[in-house]
Amino acid sequence: MNMSPLSALLWMVAAAAVFAYWNAARAAAERAGVVGRNACQAAGVIWLDQSVHATGLRVCRGEDGWLGFERSFRFEYSHDGIDRHVGRLVLRKGELVSFVGPVVPSVRPLDLH
Repeated sequence: MNMSPLSALLWMVAAAAVFAYWNAARAAAERAGVVGRNACQAAGVIWLDQSVHATGLRVCRGEDGWLGFERSFRFEYSHDGIDRHVGRLVLRKGELVSFVGPVVPSVRPLDLH
């Protein structure tokens, strides 16, 4: 079966769009992994499984007015290697917009006066 030039062009455009989506998803997952690993390291906890898992995708409007994807990820960490806690982060155009997870412990002196 012969393809018309128009249908061949449409197939190439569709393939390019699928590749661009897949490439952006991989880049976002790698960025989320770096953020999760760095947060665990800074907080002095163990980053479990050395991975992040995509949990959500939605279309949103960026600060520049253009539509883009907002991707949600989760990761797990532990304080002692026995307990497990879930961290969550959201990236919009590769930038961190929300984070819930380990934090750097800090102690402030109490003002008793």
